[in-house]
Amino acid sequence: MNVLLLGSGGREHAMAWKLSQSPLITQLYIAPGNAGTRSSGINLPIGINDFSAIKRACLHHDIQMLIVGPEEPLVNGIVDFFEADPLLQHIHLIGPGSKGAQLEGSKDFAKAFMSRHQIPTARYRTFTAEEFEEAKLYLFEMHPPYVIKADGLAAGKGVLICENISEAYRELEELLLKKRFGKSCDKVVIEEFLQGSELSLFVVTDGTHWKLLPEAKDYKRIGDGDKGPNTGGMGSVSPVAFADEEFMQKVIDRIVQPTIDGLKKDNILYKGFVFVGLINVEGNPFVIEYNVRLGDPETESVMPRITSDLMPVLLSLRDKTLNKQHINFDPGYALTVMLVSAGYPGDYPKGLEIFGLDKSKGVVVFHAGTMMDEKSEATYTAGGRVLGITSMGTDIESARRLCYQNAGIIDFLGKTYRTDIGLDLMKQN
Repeated sequence: MNVLLLGSGGREHAMAWKLSQSPLITQLYIAPGNAGTRSSGINLPIGINDFSAIKRACLHHDIQMLIVGPEEPLVNGIVDFFEADPLLQHIHLIGPGSKGAQLEGSKDFAKAFMSRHQIPTARYRTFTAEEFEEAKLYLFEMHPPYVIKADGLAAGKGVLICENISEAYRELEELLLKKRFGKSCDKVVIEEFLQGSELSLFVVTDGTHWKLLPEAKDYKRIGDGDKGPNTGGMGSVSPVAFADEEFMQKVIDRIVQPTIDGLKKDNILYKGFVFVGLINVEGNPFVIEYNVRLGDPETESVMPRITSDLMPVLLSLRDKTLNKQHINFDPGYALTVMLVSAGYPGDYPKGLEIFGLDKSKGVVVFHAGTMMDEKSEATYTAGGRVLGITSMGTDIESARRLCYQNAGIIDFLGKTYRTDIGLDLMKQN
């Protein structure tokens, strides 16, 4: 069958890399893709929110499955768009409709969902601009640091951790009154800060049954030792040492099953991926956030650990036979280090030539923000996060060694990366 994958980042390259290995796919298309996805399929120059152009491409290329990589088209209703069009209703969609996508599209919706279905999460309240003074007073009911979240999508920049009350005041003013992220700031969620180790959990569901993909941990801050501002992710590791059988059983009983049951109770038809951002607080799991797609850069560590074909799993979501599928994992470790542009997550240059891609050995290089010159076939930077280098090893030490050897080989002007990915998990082993 012909498959279209929407997206252009490292997550989509990792997914395309995995999907291209399936004998069930006749032709894989990626829209718009990047310089790396060209090796896994055919790139189509179509924007992820240009639903009319996506429709034309699906009809022209006889697409039978559409996999939505990023969250924005899901929140904007691409699944609803396809389901409402008689010409597109035969296409198998991987991703929730706009109602289910509110799990990521609205922090307030997600927190209310968790509260309604008794899913453990941090204490919170939601405020509008008219409730600005109430929001300031609510801060006194908590202890620093304070977590402040823009309600809507904000390109990964809408979650702020404030160390003191004056900083929290400033950020509340920036979000609620000055609308830093536009309509995404019409509401703001303030929640208590939870101390512990974070874990990214990936669930695939047909709306009734569910399966777990390999778990991972990502590293959000720009600098070693988790210093500096948050980013889209500077690296990831899978598996995670503390996610042992006892802890994961708590996750299943308290979070995964109640989430799937809650979607059914709320009459939300959900076929696709549920990302659950967890935190381990003294052995007990709490939900930090939901995403309605796979994580990035965690996907770059998760996909290489899946040894079975992913296509039968995705196909089973249509007729709700996911329970008959098996997903096999490599027992070893996968570690991903992101190479990013100078200045990221602030302003950064683009269009810098990348050298040494042909010299990498023993790793998979996933492109996140790249473009290729069609004439010279040279590869250039096109984003803040440029490349994800992923290595496999029987332990974290060997995976780290191989990954960082290659991080030194690939180069572009201003290349930056963290040197401590996985070190904290080595100490836990």
